Formats: sequence, C-alpha cells, structure tokens
Amino acid sequence: MKTVTNFVITLAAVTLLAACGNSQKNANADAHDGHNHAAGEGHAAPTEKSSATVSLKDDKLNAVYQHYVHLTNALVKGDVAEAKVAANAIELGSKELSNGTSLATIVAKIGSAADIDAQRIAFAELSTNFIERVKASGLSSGELYVDYCPMALNDKGASWLSSEKEIKNPYFGENMLTCGDVKETIN
Repeated sequence: MKTVTNFVITLAAVTLLAACGNSQKNANADAHDGHNHAAGEGHAAPTEKSSATVSLKDDKLNAVYQHYVHLTNALVKGDVAEAKVAANAIELGSKELSNGTSLATIVAKIGSAADIDAQRIAFAELSTNFIERVKASGLSSGELYVDYCPMALNDKGASWLSSEKEIKNPYFGENMLTCGDVKETIN
C-alpha cells in the first residue's frame, strides 16, 4: 500500500511540475489577453477584433477601460477569480478618475462577490456607470457598442460595452452567449 501511495504522490508531483513548468507559449496566445496595449509599447500591433483599436479621449478612463474589457471577458467565461483580478484593477484605476469613488464603490462589489451571479449583478451597475463615462469622454479612435440583453437580471435587462459587433453576453456566459443586441454605437 505504501508503494502505491508513493507512486501516486510521485505521479501527481511530476504532473504538477510538468504543467507549471511548461514555458512554451501557444504562438496564437496573447500574454495580455483582455488587456489593451497600444502598438509601440513593446507589443505587436493589435488584431482587428482587439480592443486596442478603441481609444478613449480621456487617457485615465482609457486605462480603466482596458480592465473593463478584461472583466467582461472573465464574466463571459464564468471565471470568478479572473473577474476579481479585473475588478481590483478597475478599483485601483478609478482612484485616478474624476468622481472615481462611485465607480470604486460599485466595482468593489464585484471584487468581494462570492460567486459569478453576484458579480454579474454588480457588473450591470458598473456598466451603466461606465457607459455614461465613455459617452462623456468620447472616443479618439475606433467604435464601441452598447450591447443589451433583455433577459439579464431576471428579465429586467442590462447593458454592457463591447468593441465588437458580435454579442458575447457577460450576464449568461456560455449558457446564452449570443443573447442580446447592439443598441447603440459610440464613435
């Protein structure tokens, strides 16, 4: 029995080390998936579908927007931990914004939420606030879409920002990924 236990522990350790020690990256993987880094900052030029084609006139809000994209992607994937990481980044960045305390208060709910459903409820409030800020700032390049899902929040409906016309619903993720419509284009 001791031999079997030692074998299982050894096998688990080797598997863990192999998984953690894999330094090869997929050639198509972006080390900063969900983040926007402009070309010229040591990164390759963005793809057409990247949020990098969108730039807000307010530089501080633009920096926070990149984390909003990260948060949206995490919610689409149903990744509670990654959503908390993005929420924390938004909370930090909001301190640099005019009237950023309201945004920080809203996003703190996402960072402290215990599950994806609670994060998605708080995301609706965050998105409403963020859409207003983006409209007030305006864009210096690209287009943003205000997407709307009528079934979100128990059929109350909720909006979110996207840099793509293709719907990827953060309120339902894989369960109803394409539920929603583009309600407005900001350019």
